[in-house]
Amino acid sequence: MSSKKLSFWQIWNMSFGFLGIQFGFALQGGNMSRIFQTLGASEDSIPMLWIAAPLTGLIVQPIIGYLSDRTWHPKFGRRRPYFLLGAVLSSLALFFAPYSSTLWMAAGFLWIMDASINISMEPFRALVADKLPDSQRSYGFVVQTLIIGVGTWVASNLPWFMNYLGVSNEAAEGNVPDSVIWSFAIGAIVFMGSILWSVFTTTEEPPADLEAFRKQNAESSGLFNGLIEIAHNFKSMPSVMWKLGVVQFFSWFAFFTMWSFATPALTEHVYHAAMPKHGDVDFDSKNQLFNQAATIVSSSMGMYGLSSMAFALLLTLVTARNGINRRLIHMLSLLAGGAGFLLMTTANEANDGILNLAFALIGVSWGSILSMPYAILSSSVKPEKMGVSMGIFNMFIVIPQIVAALGGINWAYKTFLGDAVINTMVLAGIALILGALSTFMLPKQKG
Repeated sequence: MSSKKLSFWQIWNMSFGFLGIQFGFALQGGNMSRIFQTLGASEDSIPMLWIAAPLTGLIVQPIIGYLSDRTWHPKFGRRRPYFLLGAVLSSLALFFAPYSSTLWMAAGFLWIMDASINISMEPFRALVADKLPDSQRSYGFVVQTLIIGVGTWVASNLPWFMNYLGVSNEAAEGNVPDSVIWSFAIGAIVFMGSILWSVFTTTEEPPADLEAFRKQNAESSGLFNGLIEIAHNFKSMPSVMWKLGVVQFFSWFAFFTMWSFATPALTEHVYHAAMPKHGDVDFDSKNQLFNQAATIVSSSMGMYGLSSMAFALLLTLVTARNGINRRLIHMLSLLAGGAGFLLMTTANEANDGILNLAFALIGVSWGSILSMPYAILSSSVKPEKMGVSMGIFNMFIVIPQIVAALGGINWAYKTFLGDAVINTMVLAGIALILGALSTFMLPKQKG
């Protein structure tokens, strides 16, 4: 693994593929619940329609991490073959998802999309740890977060921008507006293009002893051996990974709640424009109001990408020259996001600018979630097992999403907060605050 420091632009190039990855995540996070509702899904059924995505990540990410640790292609290296495979599949799924005519079809495209994004995403995390010395890893992950912030903001605003350019934001019952269809198509192009940029502008160092590397992998090849090694690495993971896992549980429970419920919660609470039920009187006019409100909510959600970008830019300037207290920054960032979610309850149609402030605070959390845990973890992992370790660590991202989708959200907010759907955002805020308190378990670490 490299110990040579890289320039900003070298780190930027190798991380640029995250622009496309985040286009995919932002478009599905801001619009898939809208698509599900358009196709007839009730609010309570939405989390279950999302469940295929985290279930896929639970399986795919450790396996991809294991495989990428053991891969060496003479032209594309160790991690980049997986960037390419994921990009092709993700781009196709992004393009076709808005054309879904049934709920099962939309859920299927979400499943393919998320599995494919996972194939690309996990090796990107490992690549930063592969190529950068420990003193630059906070910097490297923060640069990734800067690019992710750009992608989140632009992709979240695409439906609004398409409508601004004259693309229709209205559609007949059961159909997705053209503004969303065009946004997903643009997302597919950006996904593929940004991944190709990273693939062709980044090099990877071969193993020090390539023959020994190939021989060792040949002796222990096969899916069964791979699953055994993944299980062994899971059992022997460093204690800091377990502690980070608790923080990650609350963090990703909160964000899955946002992705699942922000559109139905905010269109109803702030704009009084809930998705009408099929067969309602004045369905067309009510549906028009819902689509207008959903586009505004999607645009407001882009603010968390913009603020995470600003936060990452600030951290980039700091980490380029100085060490930082990773634990303290992460704790304060999660508290900011928790406050943002709670602030949403005070928004109304006459004062919807509060949503932008709320999402800006959430973006500070998002910027930290995408960088600090990986920087903390990478210092405690063996370089030769970086891929599988990052894959296992990402299980702590998908497990809370599975818990949320299997009824955790509906049970928690209805039991403790009340039936109003806006209380899902209160639940998300409480989860982030619990995540912030959990950081006290982590070791003090600078880097």
